[in-house]
Amino acid sequence: MIVGLLTIELQIPESGSLKAKRQVVRSLVQRIRQGYNVSVAEVDHLDSWQLATLGVTCVSNDRAVAQRVMQNVVDFVENQRLDLVLLDYQTELL
Repeated sequence: MIVGLLTIELQIPESGSLKAKRQVVRSLVQRIRQGYNVSVAEVDHLDSWQLATLGVTCVSNDRAVAQRVMQNVVDFVENQRLDLVLLDYQTELL
């Protein structure tokens, strides 16, 4: 069993309040869950207006599949959401 773990650091420059940030993050989390069948949660910077850290996990029996799913999520965040800036990401396979 392979567990893929992805940590994504995001900046939301247009956000002027926690409410605005949470709306953007909630929408992103929902779209990632639906599109990639992974678990997603905001795991850091919970009280920051413009920063967010997402944790994404998947389970597979194939290392290549887990790596591909994690990369597809990164590509989605990078290319589909123009209101977000992808600052950094780290992928780990356990």
